[in-house]
Amino acid sequence: MTQLHAFFSRTRMSDWLFYGVALLCLFPFISSPIALVLGFTLATLGLIPTQFNIAALTKKLLSYSIIGLGFGIHLDQAIAASKEGFGLIVASIFCTLLLGFVLTKVLRIEQKTGHLIASGTAICGGSAIAAVAPAINARDDQTSIALGTVFVLNALALFIFPIIGHFFEMSQHAFGTWAAIAIHDTSSVVGAAGAYGDEALKTATTLKLARALWIIPIAFLSALLFKGDNKKITVPFFIIFYCVAILIAHFLPDFQLFYDMVFTASKRLLVVCLFLIGSGITIQKMRAAGVQPLLLGVMLWFSIGGGSLAYILSQG
Repeated sequence: MTQLHAFFSRTRMSDWLFYGVALLCLFPFISSPIALVLGFTLATLGLIPTQFNIAALTKKLLSYSIIGLGFGIHLDQAIAASKEGFGLIVASIFCTLLLGFVLTKVLRIEQKTGHLIASGTAICGGSAIAAVAPAINARDDQTSIALGTVFVLNALALFIFPIIGHFFEMSQHAFGTWAAIAIHDTSSVVGAAGAYGDEALKTATTLKLARALWIIPIAFLSALLFKGDNKKITVPFFIIFYCVAILIAHFLPDFQLFYDMVFTASKRLLVVCLFLIGSGITIQKMRAAGVQPLLLGVMLWFSIGGGSLAYILSQG
């Protein structure tokens, strides 16, 4: 009882506000973009708790939510989507990395910083940067600049992509495919696709995680090119558990009601994750990204986004 009293006495009113808003994000009336804005607003006002690591918590909750989404994905649909999108995934990854190499030279950005931004754009944002950075022995400031650049563009994607999708009257499947190819982080991919519709969400999640598997070979290739340490490459295990969830739902269909509940809960947990991500976006971080790295990120993003959109629309 004494410990509980001590906890309440140490907790500031601003912290209770933060926890309250986080809980509100579990309700359907808070969408993914709104959650991101709420987090950013509290961060701007300095109303973020400092007694625990929000970034680490976000990473864990995001992994759990993605694994949970696996229970709502049908195995045959996952296989079909992966086969259909394989060529587009491979082409977009290597074209983005090549263009990133050229633009890094043109803009006179540090080579490792440029490669990290290109890797994040080509594969899956912060996760790719986190995996590639130790493999090429990148400095902390180079990693931070790349993460900041991708962070800003991810936030914009959450708002812009659904608007563009509706403007072109894209189908659920087409939008899910585009989101998986053109948006950096898995969180923003799932957030944007979830706002568009459940079918778009399932397509986007499947393709995005298929794309994320390329973290491993790209990290190894990066280590060779930069003469780094391939022993420091990290494997995103949540992708494996996501696949396991799909297999469980496929081979044990009698628990479909439970799977539906987990899928729904995971979608709401993802909104909370986007709130937490928003709380990590500050004006200082946006400034730290710098003009040239941000320009590189925007140019790469426009290339992969515009190119993949044109291709998908032409196929429709």
